[in-house]
Amino acid sequence: VPLTYTQAYASFGVRCVVGSEVPNNAGSLSAIRVTAPEGSILNAPHPCAVTARHVTGQMLPDVVLGCLGQVLGGGVPAEGTSCLYNPVLMGGHGLGGGGEAFAVSIFHAGGTGARPAKDGLSATAFPSGVRNTPSEITEAVSPMLILKKEYRTDSGGPGRWRGGLGQVMEVTRRDGEAWSISPMFDRFDHPPRGRSKGQDGETGRMYLKSGSALRAKGRQLVPAGETLVIEMPGGGGIGAAVERAPQEVVDDVRLGLVTAEAAEAAFKVVLAGDGTVDADATAALRGEKAAAE
Repeated sequence: VPLTYTQAYASFGVRCVVGSEVPNNAGSLSAIRVTAPEGSILNAPHPCAVTARHVTGQMLPDVVLGCLGQVLGGGVPAEGTSCLYNPVLMGGHGLGGGGEAFAVSIFHAGGTGARPAKDGLSATAFPSGVRNTPSEITEAVSPMLILKKEYRTDSGGPGRWRGGLGQVMEVTRRDGEAWSISPMFDRFDHPPRGRSKGQDGETGRMYLKSGSALRAKGRQLVPAGETLVIEMPGGGGIGAAVERAPQEVVDDVRLGLVTAEAAEAAFKVVLAGDGTVDADATAALRGEKAAAE
């Protein structure tokens, strides 16, 4: 990451909390000083390779917000996916398979962390603010076919305020030829963390529908006729999950954001046969949880 990129995203994290109503200009930014040792991953001098700067640099606001949250006693969002999920899909000319030669980069995002007094945003880029690439655009400019693009159920970290959901995509090639993907993802090993007893969001993963797991980084071949599945992370939660209002959990289940199994296991909310709250069973379950703690 070049130092300028580090300075920009670290300053962004500060300005989200400190003086957020003050106009963003040279005067307001001059109060923030960001340094990093030359040669470190946050200060890579020319001619270091910095093409993947977004993977590391866009996690800096989470780091800064976590530090400020300790000073302020909370009041900051939980960690989110942060890094963008922008794979390059390509084929032909030695890039995988025959047929049409192409290369297309698509922009997508996982969930953001829960916010103070609000749930996180699902499938929304933060801190970059870019939009997801519509499937129709990808299919119009390449031989790729998006078979599925939907919220990833249960991926948001449980909490009084739930983390935003990631998304799951299934991608294949229309003509059945092999193709390659060059991903630059993160949050495969370490999930977005919750705050104030909120639970972590789900990690990301990528695999062939036939079962083989793929790496988060580096060009890889998708064999002919295969479908690639990309599951993006969900954001962390804020506050203990047992403090979430039972009706809010029921609403999440009704909307397909949370499964009935997760409602009971994580939020300690039992659903009746008609999909409403089983008040007695929920009270008993939450009472047992409170006694255990």
